[in-house]
This record gives sequence, C-alpha cells and structure tokens, in this order.
Amino acid sequence: MKKWLRKSLVVGFTIMTFGLVTPPSALTMEPAKPNAPINPDTFERHQYPSHSVSFEDFKIDTKGSFVDLAMSKAEVLAFEKFGSRIGPVIEDEFKSIILPRIEEVIQSISDQYSNEELQRLVISEQVSGGNTEKIFHIYDEMSGNDIIRFHVRRDNPPQDGFWFNFHYHTHHDSFQTHHELGNIFWAKNTPPKWMS
Repeated sequence: MKKWLRKSLVVGFTIMTFGLVTPPSALTMEPAKPNAPINPDTFERHQYPSHSVSFEDFKIDTKGSFVDLAMSKAEVLAFEKFGSRIGPVIEDEFKSIILPRIEEVIQSISDQYSNEELQRLVISEQVSGGNTEKIFHIYDEMSGNDIIRFHVRRDNPPQDGFWFNFHYHTHHDSFQTHHELGNIFWAKNTPPKWMS
C-alpha cells in the first residue's frame, strides 16, 4: 500500500473514531524491506528515525488540525511506550488527566507558530523502552532542533510506592525545567519496564 494512502487512512480512522480507537497495526507499521542491509551506526548518528511523520504530510492548514494530529500521535505513542502490562492499568487516568494537559501544551505550542511554520514541525516516532523517559518529541524538520520533549519518569518516594511522573521540557530554557503534567500511582511493587 502506498505510504500516502496508509497515512491518510490512519488520520481518517483517528478522526472518525475521535481518537478513542487505535488504528489497526496494519496501517501504522512500515512495510519491511527484505534486502535492505542494516547499518547499526545509522541509529547512533541520527537523532530521529526516517519514519518520523511530518505534519506537512497531512496538509496542516490550521492550528486546529495541527493539534488534532499531534494529539492522535501522542496517544498512540504513549500507549506504545506503556506496553501491554502498564497500559491497561493506567489507561483511564492517563486519558482523563494527562492527555488533556498534553493537549493544552500542544495548543500553546501551536499558538507560537504561524500555519506555515507548523508545517515544518515533526513528531518523533521512536518510543524508548526499558527505564528511559522519552515518550515523544516535537522538532523542527529544517533545523533538526527539538521544540518540546514529552517524558514520563518512575518515581519511588520512600514508603509511598511507585508513581509515573508525566512532564515536558521546552527549548526555551534548553530543556532544563521539568514542567509537570501530572502523576499516576502504580502500586507498591516495581512496575515492569516500558514497552513490555
């Protein structure tokens, strides 16, 4: 299936279901290239993989369409990071508490850019697993510089169990400040690794 058609179907599916249903994996997965050699150095040199989705591919013509696309990708990438063991446990709280706050932040980002500038923004698609914090980043395709980074950290306050701390960093202060989005309680026991 052609790449543009797949992307159009994913966006259409997301819009038709109001983002409540994840598009089928057959639409979101990149087709395998059977004879393509794998160069491990490629992954270390490039900050973002080549399959990152540019908002330009979806004809961003308003700030609202930018926010809609960013939010649909944010939810998909977050649940990819959570994996099948964490996702079902925190799904309701994430959707009711964290996602609306992510939307507010993305809306404020869109207010800082013109419609033409928004077309240069790209959302990273490489979710990090294990114990790393990255959910997704939005960056400028022309410069390669990050605009905003959305992360989740595991916290374990003494005698208080494990919490997932959702936050973001912006380029305005060189990504130094943690801007809180919210916390979700896990349990007293150690949570599984991301993407497990």
